[in-house]
Amino acid sequence: MRRRLKSVSPQVLVFLLALAFTGAQGGVFHTTFNNFLADTYDISAGTRGLLEFPREMPGLLVTLFAGLLVFLPETRVGGIALFCTGIGLLGLGGVGFIEDVGVGWPIMILFMFVWSIGNHLIMPVRESVGMSLGDESQRGRKLGQVRTFGAFGAILGAGAVWLITDVFKVPSQQLTLAGQPMPAYWLVFPCGALFGLIGAVLFMRIRNVGMQTERSRLIIRRRYSLYYVLSALFGARKQIFITFAPWVLVRIFGQPPATFAKLWIVSALCSLLFIPTVGKLIDRFGERAVLMVDAVVIIGVCMVYGFAYHWGVIGLWLTFACYILDYLLFSVGMARSTYVSKIVTDPDHIPASVSMGVTLDHVMGMSVPALGGYVWMTYGHEWVFVGAAGIAILMCIFASRIRIPRPAAER
Repeated sequence: MRRRLKSVSPQVLVFLLALAFTGAQGGVFHTTFNNFLADTYDISAGTRGLLEFPREMPGLLVTLFAGLLVFLPETRVGGIALFCTGIGLLGLGGVGFIEDVGVGWPIMILFMFVWSIGNHLIMPVRESVGMSLGDESQRGRKLGQVRTFGAFGAILGAGAVWLITDVFKVPSQQLTLAGQPMPAYWLVFPCGALFGLIGAVLFMRIRNVGMQTERSRLIIRRRYSLYYVLSALFGARKQIFITFAPWVLVRIFGQPPATFAKLWIVSALCSLLFIPTVGKLIDRFGERAVLMVDAVVIIGVCMVYGFAYHWGVIGLWLTFACYILDYLLFSVGMARSTYVSKIVTDPDHIPASVSMGVTLDHVMGMSVPALGGYVWMTYGHEWVFVGAAGIAILMCIFASRIRIPRPAAER
């Protein structure tokens, strides 16, 4: 690794370091937010599902945001995105001091929305800049390497949560729940904000990496329709697991923030090997095979999430295992990005096409959690994951239709 890093330009190294801090702020948010909602507001699964509508709305608007910033290099867009995540996390850290829930709830949603703007805006930047670092035959590997640095950051962010809430046991300084002090969200979220702001500074310092010229504002082509469908199905699958898989651990198994931090650390450590391997598998076997295998594995994960609570302690550990596996499977999304990069008619379409994919992903992401929350409250959480298994079957069917056109030189 040391030899390889020496051969990389300093600007690319700054980009990779910025991605590490991107992963760190995300690690803080994702390991903490569900417990924060449960401890601070004691909400139901139905309310948790509805809350995803404002949280995912920036994903729907990501193409609009990218269009408004079309005059900026992608790395500058990345800097603005990380600045938003920092401000959002900083605000969430202060919401717990507001004792009036009627006042604190809308303010919390506002800062959650700001964080979400940044988190969704950075997604197409990471993908398109990462793919620009290699030619077509190496895009899977390059994206794997890029995401590996994000995994390093996730370890840093989750480690900070674990140290604050479990090792050092920092006092709450917040409201109490049933007479017991809540975890130290007042310190955890600002720690994530610091990671995000450092990442923003690093992105702003990058030059000559990624697209530096004007980009297309909006790309809609019939040629890319399968990519759009795969993105939408992934959005439905993703949102069920982002929203309700942690909720199973929080509400069904009663797990604290430190548990999620430990799971993220283990997941991120595993991903250091898994993500580059996925990138190589994409280059070797193609997007079609990788995405079909991913869908089949997801079906098994769904069954564990839905029914493991019947199996006591063994069920809890199986759920832990599926949480880690599910974390790893998210990296298979690289295959969709490399797929669209191989079918575009113009390389300049890649950033806008990826942004459109993210937008369609979040069209589903805004609606599925509300439906899932209703199903959870009406029929039980098992049926939420039975529905997710059905989505995985559709993912497998559509992934089987992927065909990569041969380069002109090989025809």
